[in-house]
Amino acid sequence: MSSTLGTGAVSDVEIGADAIEASRVNGTRVYNTDGDNLGHIYDIVIGKRDGRVKYAIMSFGGFLGIGEDYHPLPWEVLKYDERQGGYVVGITIDQLKEAPRYGANASPNWVDPDYGRRINDYYGVAYY
Repeated sequence: MSSTLGTGAVSDVEIGADAIEASRVNGTRVYNTDGDNLGHIYDIVIGKRDGRVKYAIMSFGGFLGIGEDYHPLPWEVLKYDERQGGYVVGITIDQLKEAPRYGANASPNWVDPDYGRRINDYYGVAYY
């Protein structure tokens, strides 16, 4: 099967176990290791220069989009669990309540390296 990328045609590269389109990540449920539903992936943050996924922004709390908080999770702390059909993170609900977050009307400061360091430090992940 031959195709040209960017024309809407089917690619020779199929999305598999180690690759997924960003549009399919959004909305995926996030659970803790106890199986509690913590929220869902609202967005992802990608490095401009290296193209790596840096953070998954998880929506947590609220009702019908009101009162939600957004928690940036370092991508490295998420593990996909096919059985649950979602991502699993080793954090309790109480720990999540104390984790770095921002509200729907706030804008995170991705330009400030200290912002990223605070997130990564909280989750015990090296900042690069």
